[in-house]
Amino acid sequence: MAQPKLVGISGSLRRDSHNTLLLAEAARLFGDADYSLLDINFPLYNGDDEQAHGVPAAVEAVAQQIAQADAVLISTPEYNKGPSGVLKNALDWISRAKVKPWTGKPVAVMSAASGRAGGERAQLVLRSFLVTFRPRLLTGPEIHVAASHDAFDTGGQLKGEIYVKELTELMQALRADIQG
Repeated sequence: MAQPKLVGISGSLRRDSHNTLLLAEAARLFGDADYSLLDINFPLYNGDDEQAHGVPAAVEAVAQQIAQADAVLISTPEYNKGPSGVLKNALDWISRAKVKPWTGKPVAVMSAASGRAGGERAQLVLRSFLVTFRPRLLTGPEIHVAASHDAFDTGGQLKGEIYVKELTELMQALRADIQG
């Protein structure tokens, strides 16, 4: 098999996002792969704007990148017990694209949050959002990085032995899913 193509979607647009770090760490632990982080800095979804102007080219491009990928990694922060608005907005826009990229696509979900549950509720809600698109959601191990402000070293790698072990297992499961 050729080198797998992975794309990542971070639910945080922050420059130093812990979720973006978690995605990079997941790609590193996945091993040999072509990984790219997708830009989901889309305008807020508005049906009137869509009717007047169509789906933005940036949304169509991201949908195409998802369709061409072998698998998708998604990491979400937790804001008020749910995923970020920017991630929900991106999912809403992508669902409006010409190509429907999610059906049957292997997807690994994870979260990093400052709280002690590591975004567990946000991840549960995110999984429910994704069900309608019918991807192949990996069921585990679940990755909820708590106290994310202390979870990474200065090089961006996870510090917790358990987190590294479980994220490695999740990436092995994703690789196995891709290889069928």
